[in-house]
Amino acid sequence: MAQPSGARRTTRQQTVVRELVGELDALTSAQDIHQMLRSRGETVGLATVYRTLQTLSETDEVDSVRNESGEVLYRQCSTQHHHHLVCRSCGRAVELTGPVVERWADRAAAEHGFTDVSHTVEIFGLCPDCG
Repeated sequence: MAQPSGARRTTRQQTVVRELVGELDALTSAQDIHQMLRSRGETVGLATVYRTLQTLSETDEVDSVRNESGEVLYRQCSTQHHHHLVCRSCGRAVELTGPVVERWADRAAAEHGFTDVSHTVEIFGLCPDCG
């Protein structure tokens, strides 16, 4: 069967990146994912890891979170709207739903005449193991 126009074939390298991200419990950098793949004997280039993670992020298959130092970290997450509580030390992430945050964001946008708004909330601290 022919692929739809504009569709790209998924490579073995992209598949192993996707599979590894699915195994992760903590938010992890592209460089660390690359190193993990290499330690498993996979021949995946760092650029491929970055491109694959970017694509997975754009299609909402993974969450991307910028940590306090500006590095982007990745993790496979649920597809529902949520926020994260992230450990600064080990990268462990807990998904949070926040109706209070949702109401606050809607109210703040309405007060200033904004429409079609979106938001992200990431809370950083130390998890019980690192604290």
